[in-house]
Amino acid sequence: MATRLFKTALFLLLALVLAAPVQAKKKPKYEIILKINKCPDTMMMMGYYYAKGNHVMDTAFLDKKGRFVFSSDTDTIPNGLCFFANSHGKYVEFVMYHEKPFFEFETDNKDWTSNMKVKGSTQNQLFYDFHRAEGAISGELTRQEMLMDSVAFKEYCRQELTRLDSIKMHYITHYPDLLLSKMMVATKEIEVPLVDANGDSLSNIQRRDYYLEHYFDNIALGDNAMIHTPKAVFHDRVIGYFDNVLKYASPKVIIQYMDPVLEKTKSARETFQYLVVTLTQKYLQSKVMVYDEVYVHLVQKYYVSEDNWWSSPSTMDKEGIRAAKWERLLVGREAPELILFDTLRVPHSLHSLPHKWKLLVFWSPNCSHCQHIIPEVYRVFEKLQDEYDLGAFTILSDPDDKTRKEWKAFMQKNNMTHPAWLSLDGGEANCDWHDVYDIQTTPQIYLIDENNIIQAKKLGESSIENVLNAVCGNK
Repeated sequence: MATRLFKTALFLLLALVLAAPVQAKKKPKYEIILKINKCPDTMMMMGYYYAKGNHVMDTAFLDKKGRFVFSSDTDTIPNGLCFFANSHGKYVEFVMYHEKPFFEFETDNKDWTSNMKVKGSTQNQLFYDFHRAEGAISGELTRQEMLMDSVAFKEYCRQELTRLDSIKMHYITHYPDLLLSKMMVATKEIEVPLVDANGDSLSNIQRRDYYLEHYFDNIALGDNAMIHTPKAVFHDRVIGYFDNVLKYASPKVIIQYMDPVLEKTKSARETFQYLVVTLTQKYLQSKVMVYDEVYVHLVQKYYVSEDNWWSSPSTMDKEGIRAAKWERLLVGREAPELILFDTLRVPHSLHSLPHKWKLLVFWSPNCSHCQHIIPEVYRVFEKLQDEYDLGAFTILSDPDDKTRKEWKAFMQKNNMTHPAWLSLDGGEANCDWHDVYDIQTTPQIYLIDENNIIQAKKLGESSIENVLNAVCGNK
């Protein structure tokens, strides 16, 4: 009887197992196989480039077949230039660009690049073909340099580099959809014409305008793969435009040329995000006083809008509030009115200060930078006061009983007694001036004219005289 029951239970269990749905093995998002013959490494990393750096995204260990197998059923590899690297810094690059990410690479440890064989990727086959040709030319140049005299080698070098340029042009012309070709094009300088369509000579200004307008013609701004290339290909070219080409441009000129660049990257969300964030931080931190306008423009056009898909609502609100404050404090805007009391409880109005030029200074004796800067500012003020009819509206930025005593002692010690230098207690005012003037650090120094228009900001003691000379010359 027991044997029969056991057989019945076993039969039912087998039936349940057979009836259960078979779980299909999850297909990986990518599988990249690398085999390096005679490789001493037991671990290999795989990564990709991003803007000015690179990131390791996967690690593989040598298996029983002598392979490194990189695979994931959750992650994807971004389009762009990727690399394999060992723990000693030796690496070899490969391409991931609009192909199914199931490649096999085989090479030997002597030369990872030159001896690479590829399965499953046309992009990589052509990529290594080019690098083999480039490596052969480079190797022959090195060899011939030791055999030829300098004159002969110079001519030989010119011929070989011309041949390399010809090979590059072959790729660009015949394989324009290769990431390799797009990288080659991206590093080419724009050719600026000497004449216009009618054959008339272009002036230097016209040629510069052409360069500014066409600088990005060779860069595929709308392709996210470009941000995943070495920094010399994309990052240095793009950020260099703002750091170098537009280095001394006015805010309006920067905005004029910046907006079309950002518009072209909107279809490449990762690139668009990177450039908006990078440029916003660049102009937020700029020491050039008028570049606040560029920061305000970036926030109001790209952060506080539906185009911003990466920031949290709180971050958007924070940037929007700061930009709104900075907009009111741009050079050329009217300085917000301030009314505060001096040490004798006499009220003073910034707008009613009876001077042609006014320094608005926020400072504290507790600020180590102020301790050094403010006496210097006072000496510059005394020197220029009569010449420019200069007044000073200076505010104690952290008023409390202890600081007030230190404030008065500091002014007495440094003989800051000129009647046109008003020392005002920040503890009581017509507004929350910390918020209105966005005082996060001290000292903060503004130059304001008789019409209460902000003419300069972010001033230091050494720049006050130069700025006064400049703005007075423009009046």
